[in-house]
Amino acid sequence: MTPAGLADAHETFRRRVRAVMERHVLPHAEAWEADGRIPRSLWRALADEGLLGLAHRAEVGGAERDVFHAFVFLEELGRTGFAGVRAAVAVHCFMATRYLADLPGTRIEADYLRPAVAGEKIAGLALTEPGAGSDLSMLRATLTPVPSGYRLDGAKSFIANALTADFFVVAAKIPAGGGARRAEHLSLCVVDSPSAGLEVAGNRCMGWHSAGIGDLVFRDVLVPAENLIGRPHGGLMRIMKAMQLERLAAAAMAVGGAAHALEETTRYVASRAAFGAVLAGRQAVRHKIAGMATEIAAARQLALHAAACFARDPLSIAECSMAKLKCTEVAKEVAGQCQQLWGAAGYREGSTMARILRDAQAATVTAGSSEVMLDIVAQSLLEAASNPS
Repeated sequence: MTPAGLADAHETFRRRVRAVMERHVLPHAEAWEADGRIPRSLWRALADEGLLGLAHRAEVGGAERDVFHAFVFLEELGRTGFAGVRAAVAVHCFMATRYLADLPGTRIEADYLRPAVAGEKIAGLALTEPGAGSDLSMLRATLTPVPSGYRLDGAKSFIANALTADFFVVAAKIPAGGGARRAEHLSLCVVDSPSAGLEVAGNRCMGWHSAGIGDLVFRDVLVPAENLIGRPHGGLMRIMKAMQLERLAAAAMAVGGAAHALEETTRYVASRAAFGAVLAGRQAVRHKIAGMATEIAAARQLALHAAACFARDPLSIAECSMAKLKCTEVAKEVAGQCQQLWGAAGYREGSTMARILRDAQAATVTAGSSEVMLDIVAQSLLEAASNPS
């Protein structure tokens, strides 16, 4: 049965994406986890399959597919069970390069977006800082005007693709009247990696090992004027628009990840014998499986609803925030329950379930924590109640 919001064409596309994952990702992903990054060969393979530019215009080599094609791709990325891979690819395809999508005829389009869609350059997105995440007013990185463009100073942390990126989309503030800490002063720029004054250091986290996560320090990094994305002080609205797709992407990948965890666990309990019978024959186990499947299905429908809202209005803040909140929390809960059913075998370092549990934790924090999502949804509801149409 084709889920609501998806057509037969999307399910046909799903089969193709799944085949690509089975061919290019699954045989190598364990090695990438150990290496802490994914190789350039994967980017070229995904580009050859037409998957790096699903949301981008044909003029830059993109496929111009609708948001449901993106949803399917992201869900199947999640279903690989390797959250580091899905994070790295999603940042490249739907986050960093999204900021470059509406700059036709510019040097940024020619030198960064086109090569990124072709798999020739890897993109990173540098928003988070050591002391600031969702609160954009707390970002401290600055772009100071100089005769040849801007001088970038500051630090960014927990950046996916940091160890492999050829360029970063960076958020920083151009000081203006009223103080440099106002979010309205945010601007966006593109910074090559390597660049003089840019330091990149690995930051191995509890999970997402293959995402190439690292920290960045910018000291007097020269940013040419033509590398500014849009107008000065125009970054806030661009971030607000792009963030909704980022949250929708997080929801879709979490659904895929939860489905993968349940599939692995269902196979395990169907074969694991205990007390004279397989675990799947125990009512407590069967009910737990049924409950998880129901939660995943419900979360998936909410995410598809958010995708439909996003297709109509890319600023569907409440809907995308709800989907991100529900899907990532369900994925974390499912991972914990699945590990419980695996028992000691799921607690062993290097096991599939240990990786799934570690990886699931991060999704409730990135792109805005669950607590931030709750605040955003509540604010949307209260504003609607105060201003009835």
